[in-house]
Amino acid sequence: MKVWIPHQAGRTLLGELPPEVTVEVAEDVSRLPSEAAGVRFWVPPFLAGGDATALLGELPDLEVVQLLSAGADAWAGRVPPGVTLCDARGVHDPSTAEWVVAAILSQLRAFPALARAQARRDWAYDEVAPTDELTGKRVLIVGAGSIGTAVRDRLAPFEVSFTLVARTARPEQGVHGVAELPGLLPEADVVVLLVPLTEHTRGLVDEKFLAAMRDGALLVNAARGPVARTEALVAELRTGRISAALDVTDPEPLPADHELWAMPNVLLTPHVAGSVRGLLPRAYRLVGDQVRRFAAGEPLINTVVDGY
Repeated sequence: MKVWIPHQAGRTLLGELPPEVTVEVAEDVSRLPSEAAGVRFWVPPFLAGGDATALLGELPDLEVVQLLSAGADAWAGRVPPGVTLCDARGVHDPSTAEWVVAAILSQLRAFPALARAQARRDWAYDEVAPTDELTGKRVLIVGAGSIGTAVRDRLAPFEVSFTLVARTARPEQGVHGVAELPGLLPEADVVVLLVPLTEHTRGLVDEKFLAAMRDGALLVNAARGPVARTEALVAELRTGRISAALDVTDPEPLPADHELWAMPNVLLTPHVAGSVRGLLPRAYRLVGDQVRRFAAGEPLINTVVDGY
């Protein structure tokens, strides 16, 4: 059984595999390591896009696509019939949760303004103090999956209160449904987006969503850029009524002349929440487990159904 992975380091990180498994490294989909025939299990490059999905039609024996990303939006609906698509649910929980906490604290404690002041060699105490604080804030987490839970757990020591929202309500777990957002948004000081990009979540953050947010609220997007309508977001941020911390944008990469870059109430990072040194060891533990499951004829985990 031939398996393609995108990192040379993955050979070691996969752990022990059955003898019938042959692992080859396909770092770049434009330079394949061998004939496409015989590849039954494929791990595309991290955050791979259109070029990689185009390869799907050239792998006649493919049975499993195992992503290294938690989101499957670039792949859902594109894999051929009979091919199982799996995401990396759980792999990015620590890193993305860390980014969310760091982004919230940075915005509330005015770190972007202080970084700009440092670049000017300006002791800007009078400009920023007193800052806001995280203690006592009401946090609304839109996306109650494993990353949402990791964010909640890491924010808990800051003495905040939480409301979690999922696609459908889970009253027994205290999780609200998306349909309840209009009543929940006005009560939140911080709104964290962690939903996958699907036909149901594309454009979720529109004019009505933003208008429902309370004055002074912070919007944190660690999901996907198109979850928010960029024009509506820019218009609301332009008023200064709310602020934002964005790891993802639409379009992405964000053009150098885009207005979001220069907004003083926006913290912008280039989709780095999951890009940490611990990514590959965590990711390839999952991949190795999946390859062993597949080789043994056991059910795979993290299968993607209806984009989730």
